[in-house]
Amino acid sequence: MADSTLVFIVLGLTLAAFVWGRFRYDLVALSALLGSVILGLVPGEEAFLGFGHPAVITVAAVLVLSRGFERSGVVDVIAQQVLKVGERLFLQLAALTGTVVVLSGFMNNVGALALLLPVAMRLAREHDTSPSLLLMPLAFGSLLGGLTTLIGTPPNIIIASYRGSVTGDAFGLFSFSPVGVAVALAGLAFILLIGWRLVPQRAGKASTEEMFDTANYLVELEVDEEAKANGWTLRDLHEALEETIPVLAVVRDDRRRAGHAFHGELRTGDILLLEAGPEEMKLLEDKAGLRVGKEPEGGDETAQQAETDDDTREGATSAKDPAAQDRVLDEEDEKGSKKEKKKKSVDTEGLQLVEAVVRNDSMMVNRTVGQLRLHNQFGLHLVAVARDGGRLKQRLRDIRFRPGDVLLLQGGESELSESLATLGCLPLASRNLSLGQPRLLLVSLAIFAAAILAILLGVLPAAVALATAALVSLLVGVLPLREGYQAIDGPVLVLLGAMIPVGEALETSGGAALIADALLGWGGQWPVVVTLVGLFVITMMLSDIINNAAAAVLMAPIAASLARGFEVSLDPFLMAVAVSASCAFLTPIGHQSNTLVMGPGGYRFGDYWRMGLPLEVVITLVAIPMILLVWPL
Repeated sequence: MADSTLVFIVLGLTLAAFVWGRFRYDLVALSALLGSVILGLVPGEEAFLGFGHPAVITVAAVLVLSRGFERSGVVDVIAQQVLKVGERLFLQLAALTGTVVVLSGFMNNVGALALLLPVAMRLAREHDTSPSLLLMPLAFGSLLGGLTTLIGTPPNIIIASYRGSVTGDAFGLFSFSPVGVAVALAGLAFILLIGWRLVPQRAGKASTEEMFDTANYLVELEVDEEAKANGWTLRDLHEALEETIPVLAVVRDDRRRAGHAFHGELRTGDILLLEAGPEEMKLLEDKAGLRVGKEPEGGDETAQQAETDDDTREGATSAKDPAAQDRVLDEEDEKGSKKEKKKKSVDTEGLQLVEAVVRNDSMMVNRTVGQLRLHNQFGLHLVAVARDGGRLKQRLRDIRFRPGDVLLLQGGESELSESLATLGCLPLASRNLSLGQPRLLLVSLAIFAAAILAILLGVLPAAVALATAALVSLLVGVLPLREGYQAIDGPVLVLLGAMIPVGEALETSGGAALIADALLGWGGQWPVVVTLVGLFVITMMLSDIINNAAAAVLMAPIAASLARGFEVSLDPFLMAVAVSASCAFLTPIGHQSNTLVMGPGGYRFGDYWRMGLPLEVVITLVAIPMILLVWPL
């Protein structure tokens, strides 16, 4: 079998695995690399040269420098100004999206989004704005900003390095700026004037209480003399229930202790504040002997509340009985007032609850609470999970986490930040902006400026200059070494290191030339610009379903073959791939930025194309003329 045929088989299986999403993209890419080595498409001694490729080093350095900007307070200074824009939606959109566009040009675009996402949520809550109107424009803005410089997004770094390997002269730091800035400004104008109106408005999801409807699930259960749980620890309780029902607090002698920090034994008179629905309450009563606790107002209301909970439980277990459902509906108004009293009696202040969104590269993806051992290993209680803007009703122990899930967690204030970082979650709670240390702020800016100057003057290659800047940032204390390692996105680096040799195999096997010949035969009777548009659209569609870096790696050799076939300049074809590979606006899976806002914004899979499709049309109409103007054929 011809090598080109084998390459197409490997790439076909790889693309199918990317789209399926069952396995993480770094594992898929590594499998493609090893498969190519076994099939003889990539020489064994060259299998891992991709991990030392300048593009991989540059991406790692940019990630470290981005984290340094965050820690030194550079971005917080900007975010603090964004919070002052007021209640006008247009100004909020302009401030958030404009800021993320600028930041994404000089730091990792996912990092820029992660820094401004809590700011956007805080604006939405303070001004009663639906976060869905702010978050998709913010995510799309982070992608647009990445187009403007070499270090803004991995596809630009990949394309610059590929040009260097072909011509001996890589694209410079600001070679992407004339086209990238024009496209970013056109995209920004579209988002602010028209695009946000196309986003579905998901009302009532801005606050924790509304998203999770927490008050409806909080109950107080009392430990009486006959309760089986008398003398148990909370760990004993969880083992007996075979279910991790979050105990948010234990009230003893009118003093409340946070559940995650309570390690003593339960005794008569203790009141547990729990997150529990009807099924969990029945389980607690049957296996632990816990019953609804007494209200301060007296026993009558307690009895009424117990009846309410019994009715709720009965309604849940007889959902197939229409008559029972009708009775529940008829009594809804009467129970409403009782529920309001119950809500008011539950005080959640000081429980250290925090919202966090699961990142694409999180260790939580496709795993359950039990597998992660959240409480034992990380000191966290999982209180609730929201997906697609609504709270999941199934048992917490049965939930397998997905990227974009919003979690409501409880834990110690001092451990929350480190635990969330280790798990790969982004906190969404109101972010306390810290201006950092002025000295470190200036030092981090000076280090970055020196690296940029070295690149512009040609003193050092981009990979060496940025890696040196990252090293100096660690040495002078801008960023602790541990955080430096945490900043490096391992899956992305593995993806790049593995896919670069596979992309080279596509070229050396003749596969890229075969694809280019087919496109030349299709567009031979048309002007070259038509084929350029076709390449642009195909790459854009590919980036909507696979990682944008992988799209750039695969399409670069095809672009080079097309340029050779038409006997025209290589640059416009490479620039078309660079721009289009970063324009994944149709789906939530095309880019991490899109996935990160899916849960907090309450978006569904089909919401993205509403604004994304016309935005891609605008980008195509602006990018192609600008490419031909700046990089003529």
